[in-house]
Amino acid sequence: MTNELVKNVIKEAKKHSADKVLEVYLEVGKLTFLGVEQMRFCYEVISKDSILEGSNLIIDQVDGAVKCKQCGYEGVVNYFEEAIYHIMLPTLSCPKCGEITEVIKGRECIIKRIVFEALESV
Repeated sequence: MTNELVKNVIKEAKKHSADKVLEVYLEVGKLTFLGVEQMRFCYEVISKDSILEGSNLIIDQVDGAVKCKQCGYEGVVNYFEEAIYHIMLPTLSCPKCGEITEVIKGRECIIKRIVFEALESV
């Protein structure tokens, strides 16, 4: 996942004749279960010796949302704590009627903005 992110940022930066990438802004849904700290670590390792080296990765986490086809509920995902694993897990059942819901938000991983320095033309 992070490898593809780095490839896409480098590709976009090259389109704009970037000399160095300064910041990368991501929007990551909480239902992707992508660990923010793990992403930062991988980003740092993978971007070494590239125009991304030393750039700042800024991650905005987005809450999940679901929609129920049965009763029409649309809203936040309910979570329960799984004591065995010490984590909060989403329940994808409707909080109103108990039916299975469709995830409508929270699974995205989007590059929102890239800040870079462009090469000066001679």
